Amino acid sequence: MKSGGEKWDRLLGEMEQYAEDNHIPILRSLERDKFLEIVGAFRPHRILEIGTAIGYSALLTMSIAAEDARLVTIEINDDDVKRAREFFARSPYNGRIELFEGNAGEVLPQLWGPFDFVFIDAAKGQYPDYWRKIQHLLTPNALVIADNVLFQGMVEGPDFVPHRFRTLVYRLREFIKTVKSAPGYHTELYHIGDGMTVSWRNAENNEN
Repeated sequence: MKSGGEKWDRLLGEMEQYAEDNHIPILRSLERDKFLEIVGAFRPHRILEIGTAIGYSALLTMSIAAEDARLVTIEINDDDVKRAREFFARSPYNGRIELFEGNAGEVLPQLWGPFDFVFIDAAKGQYPDYWRKIQHLLTPNALVIADNVLFQGMVEGPDFVPHRFRTLVYRLREFIKTVKSAPGYHTELYHIGDGMTVSWRNAENNEN
């Protein structure tokens, strides 16, 4: 099976249908197009994904990454881990993907870098913690993308936020402020889908 071929397209279509039927969030069309545009231009070699779900974004990333790319991904949900492994096994990239099951906040300190690309799409309230924990794992020119940073418009919306979402929204606001002001980074916030930040690490200006 080759990415872009008929079997590959069927596999992605099956994953999209499975996600829809089971209410599993994956990259939506607008977010996916921007994601693929950026990753395709960057062509990463060593990839870290925080939040596997069923493996859809991992396989998309591998399909446009460098030919020698390897990907490490982390997922806490047992059912998603099982399903992702099944989809990975049916792809051309199974031998170059390593899936860790567990809490990302606990797994990240155990990993060895360096990674030149990170995709964050897991527990939104933990984004500031993930950001801190990946810094020592990054190459000097790494690219970090975080999805769903605007959380249903609440992050940039009115001051009133339902009580059950206040901590999450506060932490996403903290995350956006952090990445926009991080020394050695240039960050863009894209108002597509539910919001996406793209942070480029600049080796010449990196003060970390």
